[in-house]
Amino acid sequence: MTSTEAEQLYGKEHVRRYRETDGEVGHVWKEGSTILLLTTTGRRTGRETTTPLIYNLDGDTPVIVASQGGAPDHPGWFENLAKNPEVGVQIKADRFRARARVAEGEERERLWELMTQIWPHYDEYATRTDREIPVVVLERM
Repeated sequence: MTSTEAEQLYGKEHVRRYRETDGEVGHVWKEGSTILLLTTTGRRTGRETTTPLIYNLDGDTPVIVASQGGAPDHPGWFENLAKNPEVGVQIKADRFRARARVAEGEERERLWELMTQIWPHYDEYATRTDREIPVVVLERM
């Protein structure tokens, strides 16, 4: 698969290819952004759901953004981790459990800047919504 083909990956197909190749396909995505797999427990169903998300590292700690492209509502995965913050994470071949927490105040501002370095579109997304887009820290357990 070429890098252009990897950029075409979305949703379940992205998860499938990432898992079967330990991220060799799907870790690097559009515009050089990097992707992790986040597995949350459904707040209503109790079933696990895995979502590919852009991430960056703050030291050794992964950080993600619940932007949903600037939609008015939080993404489902964020609503899930708000109810049950224990999540599964895969970065390339590294699979681990983490506790998710929302960054606030100065930490949020610093991490927002970190995230816009890898995906500058977050700043545009923030102009599309009245909600403060959550920045989520995934602390390894």
